[in-house]
Amino acid sequence: MPNIFRRPLPTVEKKRNELRTVLLSFKNTFLAVGLFSFVVNMLLLVPAIYMLQIYDRVLTSRNQDTLVMLTVIMVLMYIGIGFLEWIRSQVLIRLGNSMDQRLSGKVFQAAFEKSLRFGSANATQYFHDLTGVRQFLTGSGLFAFFDFPWTPIFIVVIFFMHPWLGIFSILSAIFLLVMAALTELVSRKPLAEANRLYNSASSYAGANLRNAEVIEAMGMLGCVRKYWYRKHEHFLKLQALASERASVVSAVTKAARLTFQSSILGLGAYLAVKKDITPGMMIAASILLGRALQPVEMAIGTWKQFLATRTSYLRLGEILGILSEREEEMSLPAPTGVLTVKNLIAGPPGTNKQILKGVSFAANPGDVVAVIGPSASGKTTLARMIVGIWSPFAGEVRLDGADISKWDKAELGPYIGYLPQDIELLDGTVAQNIARFGEIDSEKVVKAAKATGIHEMVLQFHDGYDTPVGEGGLFLSGGQKQRIALARAIYDDPVLFVLDEPNSNLDETGELALLQTLVQLKAAKKTIFVITHRTSILRVVDKVLLLVNGISQAYGPRDEVLARLKKGPAPQPQPVMQAVQKIR
Repeated sequence: MPNIFRRPLPTVEKKRNELRTVLLSFKNTFLAVGLFSFVVNMLLLVPAIYMLQIYDRVLTSRNQDTLVMLTVIMVLMYIGIGFLEWIRSQVLIRLGNSMDQRLSGKVFQAAFEKSLRFGSANATQYFHDLTGVRQFLTGSGLFAFFDFPWTPIFIVVIFFMHPWLGIFSILSAIFLLVMAALTELVSRKPLAEANRLYNSASSYAGANLRNAEVIEAMGMLGCVRKYWYRKHEHFLKLQALASERASVVSAVTKAARLTFQSSILGLGAYLAVKKDITPGMMIAASILLGRALQPVEMAIGTWKQFLATRTSYLRLGEILGILSEREEEMSLPAPTGVLTVKNLIAGPPGTNKQILKGVSFAANPGDVVAVIGPSASGKTTLARMIVGIWSPFAGEVRLDGADISKWDKAELGPYIGYLPQDIELLDGTVAQNIARFGEIDSEKVVKAAKATGIHEMVLQFHDGYDTPVGEGGLFLSGGQKQRIALARAIYDDPVLFVLDEPNSNLDETGELALLQTLVQLKAAKKTIFVITHRTSILRVVDKVLLLVNGISQAYGPRDEVLARLKKGPAPQPQPVMQAVQKIR
């Protein structure tokens, strides 16, 4: 399977189906379930044997003691069947839970990796897939597959009664197997397409409902709902088509099974009249044929669930094979903040689009670097490269001489302060968000809040630092979210800061607090990159990096760069001059 990323993710065993490996590790458990299924199915011969003895022994001998003894044995056997069925169910439930425990962390990792690299709105689908596989393993659908192999045994028993009864049973089973194959044939493609459309419609709805305020304010609900409903309606049509086809097959199958069970009684009666079999054999054959055909009918009834589970299984196997857990990297000394970027060529993962084209520069502790330039010039891409979110197509980003991608993220994270352009707070309290959802150190939380000037603001909240912010910071204003996110960035004294448009939502008070924070970080010898379109931040920066169309047009001390660009000793590209005019 080709790697979809520019930098291959480390894997323990390349192209290994992680889900299959986990399931194979339970092979002894599956064998145990198979053994229980064998015993249960053998005990299910009891009803046929009981009826055989009633008709051939009790009714002819009129011996009540024999009837009582046979009934007691039959009841005990049924109790044993119930007990074994319970054990079989419990074993599969524990197997499903164990599988979930072993895979849930890896699925979370896979969903995170896909969301990080592709911004996938469908990343949570893998949790539904894992749940679907687990529910199938612990439900009645799997029992049909365990019980089906014993169908030939019941038919063999019928053969011992009379060959004609056995041949009739074989033909009946073949007919139902054809019906099962027909179910697969008529429903697989419509169901697969219906599931794809359902996921598409759900993703569309989820993505748009997150923008409910814009939709409401601009009266877009009707149009958005219409577009969603077209997807949803197409899904309903395909699902209905698959269900209608499957229901026809299921109805024919059920009618056929009842017909076969009744017909074998007629055939048995004919043979009994000819004295080839006893009346008890006639009844027993009907019971055994019903039991032989039941797993096939059950499999047809649960085929829709099986197809959905198979799709989930394949999807999980694919994503777990591509996005394996990261290997542990070698621990490196704590960084000081020396950053070097050399011949950096970069763009979104999974594409060939080059946004940054040969960018090179260096920054040292105590430097405050303003990254400026027109829109779509690669500033946000550079921010992602500096903190190691994306990997380069070519070139390198090094922190204290080590490739940023080689650092263990869990170890490097505390030394990075990152404020993205699109502010997202996690669903938790103010303190949890500032502390990055680690163990909350109250002194460090308050220190970060005071350093960014939000301590008094937080104290005015209803529960102070324990105030829930809501998913995505729903209960906060844009400025409040941005300032809390800034406090999160400087929590626990990082050495490298990358702030993407840190003042985009701030009022005059918030911007003044931001400038004071930058001055304090500079005095503490931190390495700081500020991406901005506002001129106010330029007062506190040391260096300026100008990006135009992904190319570094200028880099150096602030006054020298701006003066050089303003004088323009050589003809400057129009986008550069426009950027300079904006800054000046």
